[in-house]
Amino acid sequence: MAKDRSEPDLDRELADLPPELRWREWMRRIEAVLFASASPVPRQDLARVVGQGVSVDLLVEDLVADLEGRAFEIAQVSGGWMFRTRAAYAPAIRVAADVEDQLLDLSEFDVAVLAAIAYHQPITRDGLKDIFGKEISRDLIGRLHARDLIGTGPRSPRRGAPYTFVTTEQFLVAFDLETLADLPEREQLEDAGLDGGS
Repeated sequence: MAKDRSEPDLDRELADLPPELRWREWMRRIEAVLFASASPVPRQDLARVVGQGVSVDLLVEDLVADLEGRAFEIAQVSGGWMFRTRAAYAPAIRVAADVEDQLLDLSEFDVAVLAAIAYHQPITRDGLKDIFGKEISRDLIGRLHARDLIGTGPRSPRRGAPYTFVTTEQFLVAFDLETLADLPEREQLEDAGLDGGS
């Protein structure tokens, strides 16, 4: 029988501890939850392991300060927080571990198509064809889908109800975005010569 998640065996309030130790324990609980999760953990999930009315944001701020100078950090991504290695240590990880399969390894055109999907979602392959002036291959869409950077959106209301494509939470994580609102403004991309022809 599955354990009821709404009634965990956890003393959230920690009333028997002095305030400073209570705060430190709540920080460690948040650290443990983030460490155990492979995806961003939203505020409401972290609030389940601390006392009622306690500021998760302040606990995370203190934890971030506590981790200063470490090889990893807490990043706010996709509406939650997660641990990640600091960018300065990426070369060491590549040398020590076989992480080539984990790298995005996208061509410039793949990134342009991904950007078009991000800015115009939900969008069909025909919509992408209108932007780029050429057919976008199913293989390219498949590669982006296999890396979980895009997913299937709602069916288009057009004749034949073609599939549309949208970005995923993994897209936000891969590009270090909290939300799609964090994408660069299209005018900035055009100024940089990266407008994708739209």
